Amino acid sequence: MLIDISPLKKNPDFRWLFFGQFVSLMGSMISYVAVPYEVYQLTKNNAMVGALGIVQLVPLIVFSLLGGTYADRINRKKLLITSELLMVVVMMIFSWNATRDVPSVALIFVLMAILQALNGFHRPAMEAITQQIIQKKDYPQAGALASFRHSLTAIIGPTIGGLVMAGYGIADAYMIDAVTFLVAIFCLIKMTKIPDAELSKKTPLEDMKEGFAFAISRPELIGTYLIDIVAMAFAYPLALYPAMSEKWGGAQVAGWLFSAMSVGALLATLFSGWANKVNLRGRGVIIAATLWGVFIVGSGYSTNLTWILIFLGMAGAADMFSALFRKVIWNETIPNNMRGRLSGIEMISYMIGPLIGNARAGYVAAKTSVHVSLVSGGWVCILGVILTAFFLPKFWKYRSEN
Repeated sequence: MLIDISPLKKNPDFRWLFFGQFVSLMGSMISYVAVPYEVYQLTKNNAMVGALGIVQLVPLIVFSLLGGTYADRINRKKLLITSELLMVVVMMIFSWNATRDVPSVALIFVLMAILQALNGFHRPAMEAITQQIIQKKDYPQAGALASFRHSLTAIIGPTIGGLVMAGYGIADAYMIDAVTFLVAIFCLIKMTKIPDAELSKKTPLEDMKEGFAFAISRPELIGTYLIDIVAMAFAYPLALYPAMSEKWGGAQVAGWLFSAMSVGALLATLFSGWANKVNLRGRGVIIAATLWGVFIVGSGYSTNLTWILIFLGMAGAADMFSALFRKVIWNETIPNNMRGRLSGIEMISYMIGPLIGNARAGYVAAKTSVHVSLVSGGWVCILGVILTAFFLPKFWKYRSEN
């Protein structure tokens, strides 16, 4: 069954939000390949590429919680616009740094930390406003469309990024990202007025604690967090792509590698209509996360570029289904007046794994090889997901409301 696009047809606000974030995410995916590629070109060190994840950890944890709290306290549309305006400034500084005779690696790390802090306000506001403007019965369709948006941009963006870097330079790649944020801001302005959040009588800290209390009280939420963290922390391969691209052909191959998982995710999303009828979504998350590890192992054992891209594509498909099931579980179980705070916690859960995973992958590759890093990470991921699921029997049995 093909993807259901009915929310786009009947909801003008959702169309503006979807299109604006589609464009800005396209730009972000260009920077997604440009930043680690630039760091590797400047340092020739896999561990330094992996360290990009480490510098984002503290901003991720602190500002995701803070941003999620304020997404439930102030107007979410205004919060999105402010965040994206500041992101424009950051990307322009990235571009300026890349034009210097000797670009500063330290400045790249500082800018990545700032960008992660801004994302901590942006992402919870976007998730909360999405739930706010669509009907509950459209949650699965909206989740599939969000996955489609991410997958398609993650294919086209890195490919464009690779071509731009090869033909024009890294500075132009960053400037394109800055322009796409301006397009997103225009689309946000075109949305109708979004109601202000209900005035909270509690302090931000009390609201934050309330969000935590709600999250840990729901086994289905804990399961979505832990399974994804385990899968990504041990088997996320992004930090290895710059070194792999040098072996197989340079900047253009880097674009292919960064796009490969998203190709698989896009194909899976296009035929994701059947997933809307799956009720045992906790079980779906666990199976998908296990398959993610299996396919990462396959990519590590592959001896030519074609098979590496195929296995990465299959890994992307598995991760897409995991994300789709997790997003529906979140929207089904979280009331909108807490959606921002819980989106902040979700953001930590699905981003801390890749950040740790990048650091792990880069460190292991620096000490051994890219092959060892991929294979060992994939096998530990498989065992870790199975073991985690064993201690989460309620999540395995979780049945969706639909």
